[in-house]
Amino acid sequence: MKHKLKDKLYYSIGEVSEAFEVNSSLIRFWEKEFDEIKPKKNAKGNRKFTKEDLKTIDLIYHLVKERGFTLEGAKTHLREDKKEALTKFELIRKLKNIKSELISIKNQL
Repeated sequence: MKHKLKDKLYYSIGEVSEAFEVNSSLIRFWEKEFDEIKPKKNAKGNRKFTKEDLKTIDLIYHLVKERGFTLEGAKTHLREDKKEALTKFELIRKLKNIKSELISIKNQL
């Protein structure tokens, strides 16, 4: 995720697309393509994404946009071992955040 979201139970598609700096249509497309994304819908049909959905979207974004996977490659990767992929991905994200914080501290010295 490029931008942090406030901590809450559900996020609108607008909040999600803004956090990832992509169009809402891409989020809707990924929802159709990936069974792992299952937002709840309110009475009006508006999508409400959970934190778990955001983790999955973040992983899909990483695979497709950052690592250059095809949609089929990303689907295969998720199907084979989503839990392990998410765990590794979250660890990598945390390490990158720590690295950027350390660089920031170094630059202030």
